[in-house]
Amino acid sequence: MSDIYHAYRSVRSELARRFYTKFVKIQVRSYGSSLRVNGPTNLNRSTTLGDDVHFNGLEINGEGEVEIGDHFHSGRDCIIHTQRHNYHGEELPYDDEMIHEPVVVGDNVWLGHRVIVLPGVTIEEGAIVQAGSVVVEDVPKCAIVGGHPATQFASRDEDHYDRLRSEQLDRKR
Repeated sequence: MSDIYHAYRSVRSELARRFYTKFVKIQVRSYGSSLRVNGPTNLNRSTTLGDDVHFNGLEINGEGEVEIGDHFHSGRDCIIHTQRHNYHGEELPYDDEMIHEPVVVGDNVWLGHRVIVLPGVTIEEGAIVQAGSVVVEDVPKCAIVGGHPATQFASRDEDHYDRLRSEQLDRKR
């Protein structure tokens, strides 16, 4: 019975992954090779995806531009916001105008489970965002950030990262 159960779960997981991946492909402006979507993911038509992008569940709120680079990985229940209310308008607490701000995520970025990224943020290449963090400002190359708001508490060894990145680019050619 155990073997049948494991086979069933494996087939169910593969069918779900194929469904989620096809759904994402019709949602976005463009996508690269090796897109893999393992969980419920909702993006917008202003999203551009690089190669080897892996989602385990991500939602983009708003119609602003989102650019996600190559070799991106997200944990479950991540959210990227691309718009905010206009609180500088003539009504309180805010008016009806929505302000769209792009979000850029560089190559080789990893978002842990339940990360929230606010409008206008750039997460540079090689960065890691700790699970449960709220990213309110730009994240530098190779930074490891976490918290509410996310702050840098460590970083990758940039020389090691650059060597691996160079090898990665050589394999791609």
